[in-house]
Parts: sequence; structure tokens; C-alpha cells
Amino acid sequence: MTTEARSTKHEEQRAAKRAAGEAAAQLVADGMRLGLGTGSTTAFAIEAIGRRAREENLNVVGVPTSFAAERLAREHGVPITTLEDLARSEAALSLDLAIDGADEVDPALNLIKGRGAAHTREKIVASLAERFVVLIDPSKEVDQLGTKMPVPVEVLPMAEASVSKALRGLGGEPVLRMGQRKDGPVVSDQGFWIVDARFGAIADPAALAAAISQIPGVLDHGLFIGMATEVFVGEADGSVREKGKG
Repeated sequence: MTTEARSTKHEEQRAAKRAAGEAAAQLVADGMRLGLGTGSTTAFAIEAIGRRAREENLNVVGVPTSFAAERLAREHGVPITTLEDLARSEAALSLDLAIDGADEVDPALNLIKGRGAAHTREKIVASLAERFVVLIDPSKEVDQLGTKMPVPVEVLPMAEASVSKALRGLGGEPVLRMGQRKDGPVVSDQGFWIVDARFGAIADPAALAAAISQIPGVLDHGLFIGMATEVFVGEADGSVREKGKG
């Protein structure tokens, strides 16, 4: 691929991500408690939510899923809170809407997430949301999970060797994710390491998710099964396709 072609593809993906993010921001209403995901597509949504909050005087509050999402929310003027603070002030701990990206989405709206190493917090926040909307560009749509991406697994550092052995027993090819422009492994916000396990096309994502969760030393993994309520697919021309359960 030529430099010009790569540049064109990058701009098309950026336009698609912006379209999905802008569409998601339109779901926000006054008084909402929001889950704010991590990643390049969700960044456009956070920017748009901040703009709407200023221009329309919306009273909203967001729970960020990473330090990066927290910085973005502050930068764009989205008030933030924590689950601990919500639990103190609310009879029922819940969020009205969670917005996040994904690395792969299958036809049943199951997901692989975790290229940003924030999937554990993202899963917690998504699980508390009445509505979990996933934002992607068309490159993230797959017929089966695992076709393009590995499954990120967040592991206790001392258990990396034993977890990797167990993942091989499940048919995976685990690789410890290493930092870019730094020595050593990627470290999550929880202080854990990330092992990327490539399984190829996953025939039964729910069964694999359950099996990985039971490995001692695993904090969580990037398989999100039955959690997304809708998926917004942004297109390079600025349009958005909406996919929902059923």
C-alpha cells in the first residue's frame, strides 16, 4: 500500500469513527449518568458530549474507564465521578448509558475489546449500564470473533507463565504484550500485565469466556458476551448504521 493510500484509509477510518462518536453523543439527555469508554472512537463521543453539555447546559456526569478517558473528559468539560461516589448517593448503583469502542464485533453483538488494556474497567462499567452502545468503523465487523484480533487477558504478573500455559491448553497462542518506546510489558491501570491470546475464529465465545475466567491469576479478559445493546457503525461518508439485538 502506498503512503497516499495509507493516508486516505486513515482519514476514512477517522471520519467513520467521528460519525459513530457524534451519533452516540446524541443519545445523551439531561440528568444522565454515563459510562465513558477508552479508545480513539470513544474519544470523539466524549468530545461531542462535552460540547453538548456546554451548549445545551446538560447536567450529566461520567464514570471514566481509564486514566486516559478521565483526562479526555476533563479536557472537554464532562463532569466525572466514581462508582464509589455513586454508590454512596444512589439507592441502586446503575448507569443510564455506557459508550465504548470494540476491536471486533460479531453478528450477535459479542465483542473483543482490550487493545487499550482497559477492558476490565470497561466491563465493570458496561455491566452497570441500562444501555451499552458500542462504536466502531466497518473494519471491526467480523463473522466470528478471533478472526482478526487476539483475546486480551489481564493477568497477575507472577501468574503470567501459568496463565499462558492454561491458555495454550485452551487452544490459544499467548504472547505477553510489550510496551512501545519503553522496556518491559504493558502494565494496566490495575498494575497487571496483558497477555494477548490468539485463538483464530472462535466457535463458542461464551464457553471460551467462561473457561478463561476460571484460570487462577486472571483478573479479566476482553470477551464481552451478550453485553452490548446496540452497535453504531460509522461510515467514511459520515453516515451511521445502527445494529441492535433482535
